[in-house]
Amino acid sequence: MKQYVRPGGPVRPVRADEWRQVKELRLSALKDPVAHLAFLETYEWAAAAPDSVWRERAESAAAGTRVRQFVTEGPDGTWSGTVTVRLEEPGSADMFGGTVSRRQAHLVGVFVRPECRGSGVIDTLFDAALTWAWSLAGVSRARLYVHEDNARAERFYRRFGFVPSGQTVPMKGDPAKVEREMILGPPGASPGRS
Repeated sequence: MKQYVRPGGPVRPVRADEWRQVKELRLSALKDPVAHLAFLETYEWAAAAPDSVWRERAESAAAGTRVRQFVTEGPDGTWSGTVTVRLEEPGSADMFGGTVSRRQAHLVGVFVRPECRGSGVIDTLFDAALTWAWSLAGVSRARLYVHEDNARAERFYRRFGFVPSGQTVPMKGDPAKVEREMILGPPGASPGRS
């Protein structure tokens, strides 16, 4: 796997034995003031989850067959950011209960520690995640969802090249609010529509 280096450290996939770091970074993410807009689980749930949940997440992400988690690692070994890519197959159910229409990558779990924001860490994470996604045969687009009130995240996604698809899903726990689907096609291609 190609290693990316930017301010904040290199970007790499997580390893199977790094479940404690996976858990620590997720708990940090769930303490962020906009966590309720960005994540589908709560800090309370994640803190109480047994170690087996974190081991399984790290092992699945390290295997890199259906999911891959990327992290940036500082000189002291501290992880400063993460993004996870899930491979979705046509006909499968997505995380919101819809049916996937094409082979695509779904980016989830995006987080950069506050002290590392603005340093380019997120760009490098997305570069690595999308390089992996485009390397998978038949992946026609990448997508992600952003809460309608999460302007900070949406600004970055637009700057990176994601565009709204026009599709929305109700926010889990608050169906009066919506998550907007944003899409990106592989280099040199149009992202297409659902």
